[in-house]
Amino acid sequence: MFACLGFFALKPWMQQWFAGNAKTVMIPEDEQAAEDSEKNQEGKEDPALDAESYEEMTAGLNERVKEARKSIVSVSSVSEKADWDGEMTGILQSVTGVIAGDNGREFLIIADSSICTGASAWRVTISDGKSFDAALKKVDNNRKIAVFGIGKHVVDEDDSGLIKVAVLGNSKKVAQGDAVIALGNIMSYGVVSASNYKATFFDGECAVIATDIPAEEQGTGMLFNMDGEVVGMISSSVWNDTGKNVVNAYGISDLKPIIELLINGKSVPYIGIYGTTVTEQLAEEHKMPSGIYVADVDPDSPAMAAGIQIGDIICEASGEEIKDIAAYQNIVIGSSVGET
Repeated sequence: MFACLGFFALKPWMQQWFAGNAKTVMIPEDEQAAEDSEKNQEGKEDPALDAESYEEMTAGLNERVKEARKSIVSVSSVSEKADWDGEMTGILQSVTGVIAGDNGREFLIIADSSICTGASAWRVTISDGKSFDAALKKVDNNRKIAVFGIGKHVVDEDDSGLIKVAVLGNSKKVAQGDAVIALGNIMSYGVVSASNYKATFFDGECAVIATDIPAEEQGTGMLFNMDGEVVGMISSSVWNDTGKNVVNAYGISDLKPIIELLINGKSVPYIGIYGTTVTEQLAEEHKMPSGIYVADVDPDSPAMAAGIQIGDIICEASGEEIKDIAAYQNIVIGSSVGET
């Protein structure tokens, strides 16, 4: 009896310390674009739009949502000394996150980094309402992405079936008119209204998926396609000054290299240049070299320390020619922190 009690008392500790080294988490690259959709649709008839087919479609959507919810979590900042509003729970703020990796020791969660401001402790709540202490692993303040970890040793076997690592899909295949599902502090179906916009950060840019789904103020979450894959990260920072209260999301494909670095505990290389591509037309009209035009420089950055100024045009980095902002971004991300 004492041996059994001792075993169960020490089990979480043993699982934590003897779990082995953390494995490197690889984010699969996007597959090549499928063949022309018109060819894929040859010989197919349009489905009948009757009550039975509507019920089947609704049941299928609900099943996808049920599975997708297993990868959706709530990340909350907590305080031992909560204010009056948070006296009962200690919860100060919460955002939606998604389980993006499993390194053998921890489930790794990506979420909006706004949850990190002024906080020193966090908890993650899974789909059945159970909460676990979470550790902040890495933050990219440039793109507002944070990674949290919860030890697998604290997750009961009964809860393991309710936790699922999400599949990060190919947001470059998302097109106007595609059906999508928004999950987070909202749960709604909708369609993509546009997928050809860009949001610009220091050292890069990211595609933006615009939808017709009504959004909550300061809402966060994930955008899923009909295959249950994450195609977008919903953040309140996406076009928050447009005045339109609809869900917009950063395309997950452009964030994959950043996410892979962060969930493996690596810092994201940063130079601090806000640039725009010098197109061939601009280069010819204004007699400018091709590259990226420096529109702004972060005052506290390696770029400023190196003497890069607004108005400069960067044509080459690390011996590689730069033709657009995407090429520059790939060079920066492919570098190591501390490398010249």
